[in-house]
Amino acid sequence: MKPNKGSHSVYSIHLHLVLVTKYRRQVITLPMIERMAEIFQNICKKKKSLMLQFDGESDHVHLLIDLHPDNNISQLVASLKSASSRIIRKEFRTEIDRVYSKPVFWSGSYYIASCGGVTIERLRKYIEEQNTPTDMRSGIL
Repeated sequence: MKPNKGSHSVYSIHLHLVLVTKYRRQVITLPMIERMAEIFQNICKKKKSLMLQFDGESDHVHLLIDLHPDNNISQLVASLKSASSRIIRKEFRTEIDRVYSKPVFWSGSYYIASCGGVTIERLRKYIEEQNTPTDMRSGIL
């Protein structure tokens, strides 16, 4: 993917986020998935980020996010979880109430990983092969 340009930076930050329903209950339906896509897209847009891909199953969802560097990852995840939970519980109350007796939707935890175009090993090798001035090599780890 082509890097993005900001006023003072060039960046390419891609995240794989997985959100799981509380107690891994199989509550998510196709209409919920469709609505979540809209919700997540809007939140990402407000945070100057872009949701590149989204899908899920009855107990979890996957997002691929092109993250703007102004964002704090944990705050973005909190925004995604809280807004989607609130809206989905409101709009799909009947379906949710069959599964949960309390106002919950997402598990408190999540999975997130950075993803990029090269492996860590390749990046380490690239950095190692930089033209470091010879008088500085002795102080580098």
